[in-house]
Order: sequence, then C-alpha cells, then structure tokens
Amino acid sequence: MKNTKKIIFTILLGLGLCTTSCNEDFLENDIKSQLTDATQWESEGNADIFLNDIYHDLSNKWNSPENLDNFTDDNDAGFYWRSYSWKQGIVDPSVNQGSPMDNEYNTAVITNSTNHSTDYATWGAGFYKIRKCNLFLEKVAENSANFSETYLKQRTDEVKFLRAYLYSELWMHIGGLPIITKTLDRATMTPAELYTKRSTFEETFKFITSELETVVNNKALPVKFNNGDANAGRATLGAALALKGWLELYAASPAFNAATPAVGSDPNKMASFGNYDPERWRKAAATNKQFMDTYGGTYGLFPDVSALWWEKNEYNAEVIWDRQIVAVIMGSNYEQYGGPVWIDGVYYTWGNYDPTQELVDQFCMANGKAISDPTSGYDPQNPYVNREKRFYDFIVYDGAPYKQDWMAKTDTIYTRIDKVKPSKNQIDFGTDDVGNTGYYFKKKINPLKPRGGASSGQNYVYYRYAEVLLNYAEAQNEAIGPDASVYSAINAIRKRSNLPELPAGLTQETMRAAIRRERRVELCFEAKRFYDIIRWAIAEDVMNKDLHGMKITNSSPADNKGKWIYEVVGLNHPHVFHKKMYINPVPQAVRDQNKEIVQNPGYQ
Repeated sequence: MKNTKKIIFTILLGLGLCTTSCNEDFLENDIKSQLTDATQWESEGNADIFLNDIYHDLSNKWNSPENLDNFTDDNDAGFYWRSYSWKQGIVDPSVNQGSPMDNEYNTAVITNSTNHSTDYATWGAGFYKIRKCNLFLEKVAENSANFSETYLKQRTDEVKFLRAYLYSELWMHIGGLPIITKTLDRATMTPAELYTKRSTFEETFKFITSELETVVNNKALPVKFNNGDANAGRATLGAALALKGWLELYAASPAFNAATPAVGSDPNKMASFGNYDPERWRKAAATNKQFMDTYGGTYGLFPDVSALWWEKNEYNAEVIWDRQIVAVIMGSNYEQYGGPVWIDGVYYTWGNYDPTQELVDQFCMANGKAISDPTSGYDPQNPYVNREKRFYDFIVYDGAPYKQDWMAKTDTIYTRIDKVKPSKNQIDFGTDDVGNTGYYFKKKINPLKPRGGASSGQNYVYYRYAEVLLNYAEAQNEAIGPDASVYSAINAIRKRSNLPELPAGLTQETMRAAIRRERRVELCFEAKRFYDIIRWAIAEDVMNKDLHGMKITNSSPADNKGKWIYEVVGLNHPHVFHKKMYINPVPQAVRDQNKEIVQNPGYQ
C-alpha cells in the first residue's frame, strides 16, 4: 500500500456510501419506507423503485482506487492493494473470493450491494445483482395486470440487458458460469434445483449474446438518450448492440478462439471454446458493422475527445452506455485518486494514475509516425515536442502546463530531479504518493473539481462509439484483411486527433499492429487495456518484465547550467504472470457450498 491514510479514507468512504442512494433523473424517487412485496408490484412507479435499485448496483468504477489499468503495463501506482499481489502472481481461490481486482469491500457474505459499488468481477456480488434482475422479471410477469403493455416490454428488455451486462462482467473474468434465470429459494427448492452446474465458456457466451440480440430485435427500447432526457441512463438499443459486438470480439480473440487456449489445458471448456473458428471474427465484424450502419446517424465521434466526459457533455453522440453519477450524493472520487499530486504547492491527489513509459511511447508524433520510425523527427533528449494531440490531452509530463477550470492560474508540473529548484512532484522512487514514472494522467479528470470526496458528478462511460469503430476494424482485419472499411474506421479516429491517415498498402499483420496501437492510445485509462492483454494472450509477455519511467537530471546538478538528460529507467517493480491468470479462479467458498461447480484450469 502506498499510504496508510488511504486505507482510512477508503473505509470512511465506504461507510458514507452505505448511507447514500442515487438521486438523479429517473433514479430520483420519494422515500417509500412502507413498501411490501404486495405494494412493490402494484404500480409502475413502485416497480420502478425496485428497478432503479438495480441500476444503482451497477459498478461505479470511478470509485475504486485500484483502477483496472493498474493491473496492466499502462499504469504503475507502486506497491498498492490487490494489484501488488496480482503482479506477483499471487492469485488463489481462497483469497478475496478468488478475485484480485474489484473493490476494497470484498467479503464472503453479500448482504447488500451498496458496499460493492465498484465490484464487477466477484462471484458473490455478481450473482447477488443477477438475482435482483431475476426477481424483477418474475414479479412483473406475475403482476402483469398492474402494468401497461408498453411498460412490460420496455422494462423487461431493460432488465434482460442489465442481467446480460452483469453476466458479461463475470464471464470475462471467470469464464463459464451457472446460467440462473429464476430466483432460488432454499426453503422450497431441492438440492438438485439449487445447485446449478457451470455452463461452458461457449454456452455462457451464447446465453449472453442471445439475450442481447433479443433485446435489439424487439426494438422496445429507444436507440439512445440525450442529455436532459428524464430516462437518460436507462438501457438502450445502442447499449445492447454495442455490448454484443464487444463480447463477440472478445470471444473471437486468440486467448479463447483456439484449440489450445491461453490458460493451457481446459478439459471442461470453462475458459475457451476449445477450437478455432474464423467465423467468430466475421460475426464480430458484422455486429459492429450493424451498429455503424443502423445507428451511425445517431451515434458518432464527439469533436473534442478531451471534453467527452465533462458533465455538460454527458450523453453526447459518442456515449453509448454509462453509469450515472451524482456529485456529493453518489459522486465520483476519480479526482482524489489520480492526476498530479501537488498543484501550486498544495497536496491534491494520491497519484494513482501514473502512465508508464511503455504507454507514453505508443503516442505518435504529430506527423502520425511512431517514435521508433527514424524519419518521425523524435528526439529522445527532447521527447515531448511535436507529439500527437492526444498526448497533450491525456498525459501530464515534465514541464507540462496544467490548468483546470477551478484553478486561478496555470501551474507547471515538473517531475525532473532538480536539486536547485526541487519540485514536490519530482520522482523519488519511494513509497509516497508522488508517481515513480515521471508522468501523471489528466484524461477524464473533472476540470471543475479540485479533488475527490465524491464531489465530481461526471458519469462513468462504459462504452463509446470510438470503441465500436476500433472493434469493427480489428474484427474485419482478422476476418478478411485490411480492406477500405478497416482504413475508414481507424482514420476517422485519427482525424479527430489531427493525425494523417494510415499509409496505404498495410498487410494484415502491420494493420493489426496499427489497430492495437490506436486502441491502446485512444482507450487508455478506460479499463480496456486489461481485457486487451488478456484476450490477445499477450499478458504473459508484457507483464513478466519490469516497466519503465523517465528519469530527468541535469548534467550540472549543482547549478542547472548543464543539459537536461532524459533516461528511461526500470521501476524495479517485478511482475509475475502465470498462464492460469488469464482467468480468475472460482471462489473456494462457492465450491465448498456447491460440489457441482468445477474449478478453472490451473487452480485445482
């Protein structure tokens, strides 16, 4: 852990979250303390109170100091919480419900989901939320006479989407799951009814995607909500189709779409299909193309990617699926956890978002060329000049001007080791909050809020249109190669950031590398890199090595009259990634209760 005070703050935050509830737009309701099972389902308004609680359970990934990117080669926040154990290869079915990620409130017994607001990959919390979806679907069906036909169609499809989304989060981390579509009751059900076996990886995938396809085909939901709409935040057709396209891409990827999956031997087919089928790539491409063709007039790229997340721009054309955030009441702590630690000499953040040199090197020059290209103009002793626009939008580097709307004046952030005019942000490779990489992150940070404490109201965006373009380009390139449509999808994203188009004549392999680079830069620090290094089966390559930062010193340290020297240095945070870690184990407590549940490969 980086700092003991963080633990105290997190505990207090958790206690505070227990006493709050969502209170924005459709989630704003009068307190109904006297609702019974009978009255809960006697009207659409009362039933919506139950449904809104399911929405409230959706993971607010802003509020975890252990950002999922900290489990990748993009971020290095030092020796910190669960990622520290995970990076040492310490993953066990008996520890933390078998999940190395999620929140800091992970417990074996789930009595409510308020304390699991950032929990998305833990068996107990996931099935707790899925049970609530099943209960809603059962109760509105039983009491259908109390609801209009329109309400039944819309809310049924909303909850089927939510259930599919919750299943998808677990599936990506655990693989095959028990498919439970009804509420279980120990008082009335036999052991045979209660103890459901795990479905295979493929069966679980097909269940989730078929549910999403049904929602899309029913057309009972709107395509999109806009800012100010009373129902903004509810499920949409756009969300359902985008999620389906992403899951199909995930499933088609090398870690799972192979005779021998990334985890190794998988006799129960819980972590893979167990074979390779090129049709999976074509299907993923078709679904993402369907989104572009069908909803492309409604969704599109927001002109300024740096402002995409701002509160005033919520539900812009690029936002497909998000989680509503309400400042103070149910706010975001994202600004507390990352960004420059010291601003104008004042301590502001924990410094958790520290881009590695590995990530920084992926940003092109303004001319569109990689810094490894000898014709790019990159100068390793002047590395922050003439880089692409997204570099300046996303990264805080040594000497970077830093100005947010709440600040009275622009500050300059120095991470160099300066013995003449030392900066509080200079790297020290210690255990305090100051970053060790020489970089901080500013993408998504609310310009109106100086620090966290749940003060930010920016919504958490799960999926956006740029990702659909990237998903399509990757799937289409793998299915048939780099045709004109692949170029078009990638070039649209590059154009927004003032980059020239990709050069013509790329092979499938070189286009693959270009797409992966574009994806890594465009989606960095959006909890995407983890799933990419898993599905591409490269985690054992990129995580089993030291990561790097930038050490900057003066050749004449006593007076700074020399030249500033830029030196890429190792962070000395060794990593261990075992093949079994391509998927999480099933919690031991689950297998102790249900003998029908088999364990994932490598954890037996």
